[in-house]
Amino acid sequence: MTDIFRRALEESWRDLLLAPVSADNRLRTAPLPVTTSRGPVLAAVDHEGHRHLLIPIAGNQHVREIRDGQVLRLRRRPLEDEEVYQYYADLGCLRRDLDDVFTGLGENVLREMARLGEDEQTPASSQALKSLHRVLDRWRALFRTSGTLLGPEQLAGLYGELDILLRLLTENPSAHRLWTGPSGSPHDFSSGTDAVEVKTTTGDALRVRVHGLRQLEPPEGGSLQLACMRVERVPEGGEGTSVVDLVERALRLCDDESTLLGLLAEVGYLTVDAERYRTTNFIVREERWYAVAAGFPRITTADLALAEVPGNVTDVEYTVDLTVPSPSPLPMTGVERHLAAMLGGSK
Repeated sequence: MTDIFRRALEESWRDLLLAPVSADNRLRTAPLPVTTSRGPVLAAVDHEGHRHLLIPIAGNQHVREIRDGQVLRLRRRPLEDEEVYQYYADLGCLRRDLDDVFTGLGENVLREMARLGEDEQTPASSQALKSLHRVLDRWRALFRTSGTLLGPEQLAGLYGELDILLRLLTENPSAHRLWTGPSGSPHDFSSGTDAVEVKTTTGDALRVRVHGLRQLEPPEGGSLQLACMRVERVPEGGEGTSVVDLVERALRLCDDESTLLGLLAEVGYLTVDAERYRTTNFIVREERWYAVAAGFPRITTADLALAEVPGNVTDVEYTVDLTVPSPSPLPMTGVERHLAAMLGGSK
């Protein structure tokens, strides 16, 4: 059903753009495969080529307007043709570079309305607008203009995590559910029993900063691997890829764009800022993986207890130097088995 809605939106907006709108106060519209008691939901384009989604509403219904003029705009709008005068909740995207993301939002709105339509106990005429507001509340954070951009070090860290995420998504389009770091988990990726912590550096050596005592503690009864990457920032036009490139690949591979976009927003990456990041490119110069087990250099809660460090000592951070011969990195076959175990445990 999701594919049907996305295809209908993309085809409708594409066809509508083929003929120009005659005036700045007019829209060209096409019906979509979701109908309320007041008529079909419409795809529309305006004279600037911006995409709109029109949900029919009653004349006395109030629309929670968005008029910030930056990315999204929602307003109550009457439309009239030769036969009908009808009010709509008009949701428009004012940035052409965000058309794909807006399509995902529209797809979610249509799916929610279709679900309501299948429930005979739901008064669809009053719930259609409510469902639009509900979906929009979940998505608005993805369209807001951020006040603070991610810096080069933060982008490098995200680059490393996305590199691992893409390997998982290649095997399973639902693997973004294993990316638990943005949600507050002590490990960047976890299936519950198996986990991966990713550390990315931009220096000349593999020295990683550990934040807290739990980052290098395996899940109870499970195993943890530490993925260490040394990346180098390359000049614009040179070899390398940007975080934006990796995000776009991940969105194509995953089966739930809105969830992945939400995770990205949690780490501070907002789609509206993508063009500002596109020229920051990295290349991986070195990659090592380690099994975090007995003998691996780290500080744990047990270590502090043995040292009789008072329990009110908190916010422990330290650096692990991996340029020394010991510990030995894992062979890639061991890494692949670990990732396969994570994917198997997530089914």
